[in-house]
Amino acid sequence: MDNLSDALEKLKLASTDSTTDSVESCLDCLLKALVNNNTEASAKIQEMGVLPMLPTMLTPQSTCTPKVANIIAEMAKNEFMRSACVEAGLIPPLIQLLNSTDQEVLLQTGRALGNICYDSHSLQGQLISMGVIPTLVKLLGVHSHNTALTEMCLIAFGNLAELESSKEQFASTNIAEELVCLFQKQTEHEKKEMIFEVLAPLAENDVIKLQLVEAGLVECLLEVVAQTIDGEREEEVAQLKTASDLMVLLLLGDESMQKLFEGGKGSVFQRVLSWIPSHNHQLQLAGALAIANFARNDGNCIHMVDTGIVQKLLELLDRHVVEGNVTVQHAALSALRNLAIPVVNKSKMLSSGVADVVLKFLQSEMPPVQFKLLGTLRMLIDTQVEAADQLGTNAKLVERLVEWCEAKDHAGVMGESNRLLSALIRHSKSKVVKMVIQGDGVKHLVTMATSEHIIMQNEALVALGLIAALDLVAAEKHFVAADLVAVLHKLLSDERSAPEIKYNSMILICAVMGSEPLHKEVQTRAFINVVSKLRSHENKTVSHQASLTEQRLTAQS
Repeated sequence: MDNLSDALEKLKLASTDSTTDSVESCLDCLLKALVNNNTEASAKIQEMGVLPMLPTMLTPQSTCTPKVANIIAEMAKNEFMRSACVEAGLIPPLIQLLNSTDQEVLLQTGRALGNICYDSHSLQGQLISMGVIPTLVKLLGVHSHNTALTEMCLIAFGNLAELESSKEQFASTNIAEELVCLFQKQTEHEKKEMIFEVLAPLAENDVIKLQLVEAGLVECLLEVVAQTIDGEREEEVAQLKTASDLMVLLLLGDESMQKLFEGGKGSVFQRVLSWIPSHNHQLQLAGALAIANFARNDGNCIHMVDTGIVQKLLELLDRHVVEGNVTVQHAALSALRNLAIPVVNKSKMLSSGVADVVLKFLQSEMPPVQFKLLGTLRMLIDTQVEAADQLGTNAKLVERLVEWCEAKDHAGVMGESNRLLSALIRHSKSKVVKMVIQGDGVKHLVTMATSEHIIMQNEALVALGLIAALDLVAAEKHFVAADLVAVLHKLLSDERSAPEIKYNSMILICAVMGSEPLHKEVQTRAFINVVSKLRSHENKTVSHQASLTEQRLTAQS
């Protein structure tokens, strides 16, 4: 440490000509001390006040520059030194050095900047605002043959790509072409993994997704899948997962997805289809997720149903009733749910036996599977009276729905259960109403009417109106127990309630007036006053219904 102190003193006294032998030897001594005991040496360098001298030594023409940058990189490995490096003004001259043609200067400069900004989003954001991304992308293109420099760029990209503010800058460069070109040259697993780690955060941006597709990344990924599909080594399994996951991620962009779909005739789409019957769970998962992503517009959905994809998904699900891979179940159900959205697909999918296969998962205890199962059934029965009748009179299904309506730990499952219960009533006949009343489902629909989501409130009110109209006698005690009238009073009194909520609440009031106990509840002065105020509501439909409802209430008071 005495030698270090001497070297630091000499460095402070050295002439401003940083090419002198004395400066070189001082820097060598600093590097040696940092190698032996980085923490102690760094603290000493800071203590001796050398840091403020370093910016002037970071000049492109100086032979000392690579060593100075290396010293900064080593010091910045210590967290306590990073803010000191920033305060000493080291970042601007280091960024300027990224324009150097000297590969050693570039490497050490990149290391220094990377270590100073390590794990600091604010400093990384500063680099982005200073235009470091286009410079690094250019360096990658020029020096792709230099392994160390390439790795430095990839590490920098990996860190910067995590910041949302970086995506726009990356999208304005040819990063997609450079990374795909680099990937195509790689043979080692570790190098491919490094590139994958950059591609994944970049591919979250829709503009970059399309650029990567146009640059040929998909073909690279399909090749990786083909090479590793039967692999048993850990690195092959990892590559297969990364490549297929990235493929699915690219399909999340509307433009990139449509480009790869190519009207259902694209070679990529066909290759992805072949993954579904695979014996590899990872490929089954990726294949099902890819179909779910392709099924994001009606045209694609109609084409896929017409070309037999539903049968492939049903066969896949049948294999997993016993095997029970939850992620594959969830993905296949997601795909079926999306495919069932267009009206023309519903009857075709019901005829293919989709509902029967989906019901096999009714006993699943996994919330993600439950959620997709419910969503798929709800989409299938929309406007399909016969199917709604059939499912709504399935005692096991109704029992499970009522149970899941109380799944307070899983809001998604609870919400979907309520919505399916409501949909079964709205799209079916009176037999379903009887089953829901007997299954104790009425109270859940009353609770659903208080949801924060207008669409759920409305669905509940319409279903409750049908229950009241079709079987008020059987529903009466359930309405009273669930405090229905108090809920309706609250919905009508709340200024935030949407016009359709107020309207359907009043329709329901009229429907329950045939019940003596409910009749008494709605004929209070407070209730009549709330309805009376709505006669002046700006929405004409609401004001008209308020007049009719008030007449009913006062005529029988």
